[in-house]
Amino acid sequence: MDYSKVDFEESKVGAVKDKARNMEVRRIGELKAENLKSVLMGGIKAEKLKSLIMEGIKAEKLKSWTLALSLARLNLWIVGVATVLLLLCTCVVQLRTLSKTMAPKLFMSQSSHHVDIPPERVYEGNGCLMVSTNGGLNQMRAGICDMVAIARYLNVTLIVPELDKTSFWNDSSKFQDIFDVDNFITSLRDEVRILKDLPKELKIMEYLPCFFSMAPASWSNMSYYNETFLGLNSSYVQADSSNDKKAWSHAFHQDCSRLANNGIPVEVQKLRCRVNYEALRFTPAIEEMGKKIVRLLRQKGPFLALHLRYEMDMLAFSGCTEGCNETEIDELTKMRYAYPWWKEKEIDSKKKRQFGGCPLTPEETVLALRALDIDPSIQVYIAAGDIYGGERRMAAVRSVFPNLIKKETLLPPSDLKPFEKHSNMMAALDYIVAIESDIFVPTYGGNMARVVEGHRRYLGFKTTVILDRGLLVNLIDEYKNGTMSWDEFSQAVKTGHPDRMGGPTRRLEIPGKPKEEDYFYTNPQECLPSILKE
Repeated sequence: MDYSKVDFEESKVGAVKDKARNMEVRRIGELKAENLKSVLMGGIKAEKLKSLIMEGIKAEKLKSWTLALSLARLNLWIVGVATVLLLLCTCVVQLRTLSKTMAPKLFMSQSSHHVDIPPERVYEGNGCLMVSTNGGLNQMRAGICDMVAIARYLNVTLIVPELDKTSFWNDSSKFQDIFDVDNFITSLRDEVRILKDLPKELKIMEYLPCFFSMAPASWSNMSYYNETFLGLNSSYVQADSSNDKKAWSHAFHQDCSRLANNGIPVEVQKLRCRVNYEALRFTPAIEEMGKKIVRLLRQKGPFLALHLRYEMDMLAFSGCTEGCNETEIDELTKMRYAYPWWKEKEIDSKKKRQFGGCPLTPEETVLALRALDIDPSIQVYIAAGDIYGGERRMAAVRSVFPNLIKKETLLPPSDLKPFEKHSNMMAALDYIVAIESDIFVPTYGGNMARVVEGHRRYLGFKTTVILDRGLLVNLIDEYKNGTMSWDEFSQAVKTGHPDRMGGPTRRLEIPGKPKEEDYFYTNPQECLPSILKE
């Protein structure tokens, strides 16, 4: 292109424009002269003409300004819309890319804590059932599971159970202090109606004959409750002119082991599991602290939870005094007689130990763990209260397993302060650690040992070493008196425990002897994978 020619053309056009502008100025000058003459000649007419000219000029300017402003706004709107669309497209592309990698983990995390609210079961109620539990945390836990199943079977409204506040542990905690009461009510609403308190219109009945209180028979089947509860309810209804079954209230107290282990409908057994493993969730505060303990332990590697049931109350209750001096034996005996609900008073400790009826001592426990080739470097978390005899008795354990840990030494005092005066809350923390541990070893078949064992089976048959105390104490005595070498002792211990590691097995049934057969909550086989052959 010839840029010089373009410049020439542009200068030529500019000259023409200048000439036209000069002519316009000349005409304006002439017009001004004529206007001046008119003003001199006509006065008022000149003023009108001037106003008309000014108004015309203003109108043209206003029109041009309005048009320019509209165009500017239109341009700005177009730019804004384009920008928004561009940003949206960018976000969509990024979200689609991120969702391929992050979304699965995110949704898995959310779903693991999400609980669908089941539809409410509607049924004609047969009254209200109030429950007073007894014992420690895990005894009460199992009792609550039984009572929910019974309430469902009887079609009654269950009042949130009352926890034991008068036992040896003297814990004033209420149900909602230990368990997530809202989750308990909501997660079971498709099975049974649960209320936090007895309705006001029924509270007066606690003082009337129509309020019936009883301690149910232990190890009972469903027909017992059908005959006892609904039979009494029916007689009360007949005596009442309103014939309103919903008006009657009943209370069960001392609800330990109120359902049999076996001979119960499968759907009832599965409900007991659902209550235990899904509905009875600890409060957020307890859950968070328990998970913190587990997290701190995991940071240093695998850990074994040792339920060393060698506390003062257990020794006094059981009458077992192996390894205790005369002063301690006297102290434990006095304690046993001080509690009237501990029915057995005269106990032969040596005889009971020989039959495996006593908790293993710390010294016996460490020999068993060594014989089973438990790695001495593993962290050993003591899931128990204060060990009777203190460090004097724990020295033997520490000499072999130096990485002994308790929640009181793992956490700062401020973390445990909200829980330390509540034995059931402290037991709940140990429960969380126990079910999460790599290995769980109870030294006595108490309620926590049995309930945790069953929970670990439910979680996938996690390793739980069920020590055969009857076998062990006799082997230990032979080893100590020199009639058995260490290698012989170790081999004998291993030989006696291949099927005692928490793996799949059928629950032992002994008709007519429920205390001697396997406990339902130890091996809830109806709720476990069907991998066992009849």
